[in-house]
Amino acid sequence: MASLKEVRNRITSVNSTQQITKAMKMVSAAKLRRATDAIVQMRPYAQKLTEMISTVSSKTEAGKENPFTEAREVKNVLIVSITSDRGLCGAFNANIGKATIALIQEKYEAQNQAGNVTILTLGKKGAEYLGRRGYKIDGTHTEIFSKLNFTNVRSIGEEVLNAFASQQYDVVEVVFNEFKNVATQIIRTEQLLPLAEKDSDASTASSVDYIFEPNEAEIINELIPKSVKLSLFKSLLESNASEHGARMTAMDKATDNAGELLKALKLEYNRSRQAAITKEILEIVGGAEALNN
Repeated sequence: MASLKEVRNRITSVNSTQQITKAMKMVSAAKLRRATDAIVQMRPYAQKLTEMISTVSSKTEAGKENPFTEAREVKNVLIVSITSDRGLCGAFNANIGKATIALIQEKYEAQNQAGNVTILTLGKKGAEYLGRRGYKIDGTHTEIFSKLNFTNVRSIGEEVLNAFASQQYDVVEVVFNEFKNVATQIIRTEQLLPLAEKDSDASTASSVDYIFEPNEAEIINELIPKSVKLSLFKSLLESNASEHGARMTAMDKATDNAGELLKALKLEYNRSRQAAITKEILEIVGGAEALNN
């Protein structure tokens, strides 16, 4: 049985840890509100723009001739894996790493065997997870989520667009966590490039008559890159909200576990203290009895 001093030290340590996890939960809750507001406002705009660009690009000559809609034989693959820069959020980062590996093994195993699968990690944890497993990391962008805005993401989008246009990669996929609620994040894999036609109501799409001003080619060539950058920005917003939700849930569970551990330690402390007091009483009684005899 542990000594009273050791149990007291453990109680103090667990109590401090519980205060930290409780504070982290409150911080994540505050950040989660802002992150969910951002993604809720972004979703309708991003979804509608993507649908419109897909429909228009597939039905116009300018769209079909755009380099970002060109479907080529898949020889070189770029996978954008979005994780966080920090841990303490449960299996949030590990799940993205596993999903990225599963995508490679199920869809691009031949390209991977030839060494033609490259991973661009957005977030420190993804680079660490995939790098330890021997995957080819082209680059890592960290500290994105500390100041997440479209201006900062645009440079990453341009980097990806330029690599695809120069035929450095034939397909670009993104793996991220989609935010559903505080306790649930859904892992999504989406093809970023080439721009694929989205499933939509064919009758509605064909009935829309678009008017292009100043001209069709200029509008299409301007909007397609913007749509790709916006899709990447939306994925980062989803991941940001998911991270705060996952951390909030993990810290809530950690706080509850610390409370259960404190109960067990206090019970052990009281038992040890009672045993020590009983032992002292027995020693006193034994000594008194010896003096009487």
